[in-house]
Amino acid sequence: MVQKKVTGFDIFLVVILTLMSALFLYPLLSTLAMSVSDSKVLLSSPVYLWPKGFSLQSYRALLGDARIGLYYFNTIAYAAVGTLIMLVCTCLMAYPLSFKSFQGRSFLSVALTITMFFGGGLIPYYLTILKLGMINTFWVMVLPGAISAYNVIIFKTFFMSIPDSLKESAYLDGAGHFRVLMVIVVPLSKALLATFTLFSVVGYWNDYLTAFLYLRDDTRYPIQLLLRRLLVLMDYKDPTTAELLRNFTQISTRTTKAAATVITIVPILCIYPFLQKYFAQGVMVGSIKA
Repeated sequence: MVQKKVTGFDIFLVVILTLMSALFLYPLLSTLAMSVSDSKVLLSSPVYLWPKGFSLQSYRALLGDARIGLYYFNTIAYAAVGTLIMLVCTCLMAYPLSFKSFQGRSFLSVALTITMFFGGGLIPYYLTILKLGMINTFWVMVLPGAISAYNVIIFKTFFMSIPDSLKESAYLDGAGHFRVLMVIVVPLSKALLATFTLFSVVGYWNDYLTAFLYLRDDTRYPIQLLLRRLLVLMDYKDPTTAELLRNFTQISTRTTKAAATVITIVPILCIYPFLQKYFAQGVMVGSIKA
């Protein structure tokens, strides 16, 4: 077996990727080190990559509040249901558009493209949500993102790359459009579905603005509103819980904010390894020529 000769360009790529990896990892490692540092030591020593002292008091103070579990449950529910609705609606809309014989294909494609460049604005959007009766409901977090023009175009392009012979053989055997979609097209689109599942889950997990604008009940809040209240307002203390107040007064706000950041990002980081094998293939779907 002939070994590939290492060129100067290969070395350059390794150096650049190493530097980029360090840039991406440094904030995460620094935040993790800050979250487990001793509040008293932080007053006289800065934290870079290694914690100063060791203390889990910030985590105990945050995880000691039952609202953390509720916010996690809400966020997982929004991400799971919203992603499922997005995948189903996008597949059902993109599949007909993948047929050149579909009569309304051109009109719908143009209409979808227009929505990528023009929007009605926040006030009309809010009034629409209000008229639909979705304010302060579960559905306001999952239904507005059901259809995305970008997702539909990418799905349509990928579906068009599937050989027509596979679909035609199924039609000859008596299968209908829905059966062809579920039995042939969807199984062949695992990389596409896995990639957009990852994008969607990350999007729902990081979304706090929708909840901030349309939710009124604290019991419906996602985990990102906890992070916002800590990082921006530093307002998470429950005045009805004396023990929680004592815990927060004994720790630094810096370690509390760092611990809250770690608590909110660790679950979503755990998803990447399971979808990594599909990710490299899935990110290339946009380059397929329609």
